[in-house]
This record gives sequence, structure tokens and C-alpha cells, in this order.
Amino acid sequence: MTNEITGKTKLLGVIGHPVEHSLSPVMHNAALAQLVEDIAQLELDYIYLPFPIEPQNLEVAIAGFAAVGVVGFSVTIPHKQAIIPLLSEITPLAQTIGAVNTVSRQNHKWVGTNTDVEGFIAPLQTTYKQDWSQKVAVILGNGGAARAVVAGCTQLGFAQIHVVGRNMQRLQKFRNSWSNSSLADKFQVHQWEELPKLIPQANLLVNTTPIGMYPKVDESPLSVEEIANLPTGAIAYDLIYIPKPTQFLQQAEKQGAIAIDGLEMLVQQGVAALKIWLQQEIVPVEVMRQALQNHLGLGK
Repeated sequence: MTNEITGKTKLLGVIGHPVEHSLSPVMHNAALAQLVEDIAQLELDYIYLPFPIEPQNLEVAIAGFAAVGVVGFSVTIPHKQAIIPLLSEITPLAQTIGAVNTVSRQNHKWVGTNTDVEGFIAPLQTTYKQDWSQKVAVILGNGGAARAVVAGCTQLGFAQIHVVGRNMQRLQKFRNSWSNSSLADKFQVHQWEELPKLIPQANLLVNTTPIGMYPKVDESPLSVEEIANLPTGAIAYDLIYIPKPTQFLQQAEKQGAIAIDGLEMLVQQGVAALKIWLQQEIVPVEVMRQALQNHLGLGK
């Protein structure tokens, strides 16, 4: 399923550095081709491209996008925060998180939002739905991804949210960066040494660190001893999707935990972005999921 590119084809894309490993083009182009096939609507003539943009070229690139009529784009590392001053408007959610991952062109202006939160909570609202108001979330890591997870856990109404980091200075910076936000009093920060008392309470344990990501597939943010205290029936959620499953999830499953990997988050944040760009509610979620699974050699 490929669309023929003409002078009328509208441009979408992803910006990052590096960006050649991004799976977003695989997922979005599959969805766009399917929509054309399903609806046979000529106005759904889009292509989604990867744009490698070095940090020093970000401003000129965004101006160039406006000049050539780009409709919208995804934002990945290292631009999620640097893009903010270049946008005319950002949604309250993106403002709260302090990061933008989706930009759309509206009334000749760039508008930024963050669909990572929606992506993160999607499986927790559907497949693993429960009353979170009595539950405890423990989040490993205090980088950009942890921000979306804190916002997501707040939205789900967790009773307690604990963010755990190795570097006290970074942890403090993370804590202070929320001072003007309504979420400032919704979570607590802890040093890694405090994990032994937190893990036994965790109903949701989230890895937002890159530890265990391909090619370092034998690594895990937690030792076997640390994860041994995870309660049976807790949910272990790793934002990493290669390898599938990570060491972290394999260890958690041995403890009787439910495992969720980052592939569904990737799909669902992409679904939310596509709805914004195309201004329509129906997008082929299963086609996007299947395209990624096929690309990663995961089959069904």
C-alpha cells in the first residue's frame, strides 16, 4: 500500500537527531495508505517523512517547514524542549510537562502539544483498566519521558506517585521544574537507595530509563533482588520496545507481574497525533500496530 506522491501530496514528518531509526514513518505511512484505500478520499493525500535536524538548525528548519507548507510533525530527541520557544502556542498539557512531541499548523501558526501522555495511559485505561485511586505508582528515572508518565499517572488518579533517580542533583532539578505546575504536589522524589521500601508497595512500576534498550539487551534498571519484592499482580511497564520483552519485563513476569512494553505507547501517541493532523477521529489503529510488529519481525 503506497500512495503516489504528486504536487498535491501534503507533508508530515518527524524531526530529531538522529532520526533514521524512528519507526514513526513505518506506522504513519501504513495508516495513511489504508485511509486512502478505505475512504478513497483524495484530500487524504499525505506522506510522512523523517527529517534529521541538528540542534543548531532547528529554528531555520521550522521556518522552512512553514515556507513549504508542512502540515504537522512529530518531535523526538533532542528537540522536545528546544522546540517550545519556536511555537506560537502550546497546549496546557505540553506546558505542564515542559515538552512537545506533536506540532500542527493551525491558522498559519505552529501549535505544540504532547500525545505521549495519551499514549502512556491508553493500555492502562483499556486493557488493564482498574480503579487507580488507591494505587501506588513507582517511576524509575527522571528524564523527559518520566515527565509524561507523572502527568499520566496524575490523570489516572493514583493515590501516590514516586519518582526515583540515581543523581540527587538531577532529581532536585526535576522536582523544582514543576514548581509552577498544578502537579507539583502530586508526586514525591526519592534516591535509588530508597527502592527497597518502595517496590513492595508498587501497583505500577514504570521504567522510563534507556537501560535495557537494544543493543544492551542484557541490562536492567533493577537487580533480580530488587525486583523480587514486586507484588504479584502488579503492572511492570517498560517504555522501551526493542527488545521485546526487555530484561526488566522478563524479571517482573517471573515475579507474577503483568508486563506492558513501549510498543503500544508508540502506537497510541501516534494515533493521537494523526487525529490532530488529519482532523478526524477515525484512524486505523490496528494497521499501525501491525505495521510496527511486521517491521520489528514480531508477527502478530
